[in-house]
Amino acid sequence: MSRLLRALAIPAAAVGAALLTLALWPPPHPTPNPGVATVVRVVDGDTIVARLGTHTETIRLIGIDTPESVAPHRAVECYGHEASTRLSSLLPPGTPLRLTRDVEARDRYHRVLAYVVRAEDGLFVNLDQIDAGYAASFPFPPNVAHRPQFDHAERLAREAGLGLWAACGGNHVALPSDAPP
Repeated sequence: MSRLLRALAIPAAAVGAALLTLALWPPPHPTPNPGVATVVRVVDGDTIVARLGTHTETIRLIGIDTPESVAPHRAVECYGHEASTRLSSLLPPGTPLRLTRDVEARDRYHRVLAYVVRAEDGLFVNLDQIDAGYAASFPFPPNVAHRPQFDHAERLAREAGLGLWAACGGNHVALPSDAPP
């Protein structure tokens, strides 16, 4: 019986290897440095466009939410421009980044979901936006690896009356009708 099993195992292994080769062909385009990106531009307070290898991607910072400043069909919200301006000052074009994924790679808008770290000094950008009061903690289940840290930072910013917590009383507050554009 074992001779029969060995006789069948060799052709089965060959077929398996051939199927694996076909499944991997054509080879995927390798990313020279996975997780390494360069800022192209800032979209708003929680979204950027970055170059990853040879292509650009829209990156949504996981776990934070800033007031709207560019959403189509939505009014600009209190502290939206400030959050966007702050992210632009943290991540000017050409800034090297390290990106880390959580459970899901993309959101429903096909944006890459990532925790963003400024490569030159290790600044955890997602957390920094919350710490300074420009963003609220906003879980994207199942992408919640830093939720306790983000929730804690929001609580401290709220208690200290930083940023949007002092200017608006919270996140997603409409601008007054007489506010400058």
